Amino acid sequence: MAVGVFDSGLGGLTVLDAVTKRLPDVPFVYYGDNAHAPYGVRDADDVYNLTTKAVSRLWEEGCDLVILACNTASAAALRRMQESWIPTNKRVLGVFVPLIEALTERNWGDNSPPREVAVRDVALFATPATVASRAFQRELAFRAIGVDVEAQACGGVVDAIEDGDMILAEALVRSHVDALHRKMPKPQAAILGCTHYPLMASAFQSALGPDVKVYSQANIVAESLADYLTRHPNMIGNGSVSKFLTTGDAARVSSRATQFLKRQITFEKA
Repeated sequence: MAVGVFDSGLGGLTVLDAVTKRLPDVPFVYYGDNAHAPYGVRDADDVYNLTTKAVSRLWEEGCDLVILACNTASAAALRRMQESWIPTNKRVLGVFVPLIEALTERNWGDNSPPREVAVRDVALFATPATVASRAFQRELAFRAIGVDVEAQACGGVVDAIEDGDMILAEALVRSHVDALHRKMPKPQAAILGCTHYPLMASAFQSALGPDVKVYSQANIVAESLADYLTRHPNMIGNGSVSKFLTTGDAARVSSRATQFLKRQITFEKA
């Protein structure tokens, strides 16, 4: 009855931590493609090929449902996967839609026409590949009208987090927020469009100021997953053991993950 959680590196651990707390009886298999991280600087075909390989590996672990806890994969690969690759007895879900539903205050499955919402000026902080895909703006347009989105590609932040250099990551966050402010001086809301970024949520909030509501994905995705599994209990696969898999150096990744989650995490070679 396992569910798969995939990320290009360690950022998806923020989602994993939230979903395991929300669904403590569900085993989760986490797959980090650390050998190829970060995805945010790769082209769409490369991201697609790496993502499908990872998802196939999670299916082998008995995870019929896989969460792409990677915004770049959700933006650059998910639609193509859903249209031509995923078999009918499997599901792969991204992390954009729950975030947009929270921003626009729409319930899961609300297919009514797009409408005006309270938030008008939104800052999107994401990887270069996610920004280039415009997937966030496309999904938002299905649900809301009149929302101005200013996207800021946050080069270097994921690399700094993966390397454990949080001082550099914080400096980069301040630099990217400054760049965003030059384009949109007074955003009402900010989307942290990368699952690494919740680790820097306080830095984003500090740089943006107290009047900006910062939307982070982990808890939002956890609630959406709980709702989805309530409606689709058959999508919990036959896997029964929680585990952590990585394409990178298992010892090094385990050490970093333990630092991030502040509990012992042991990765196996994928």
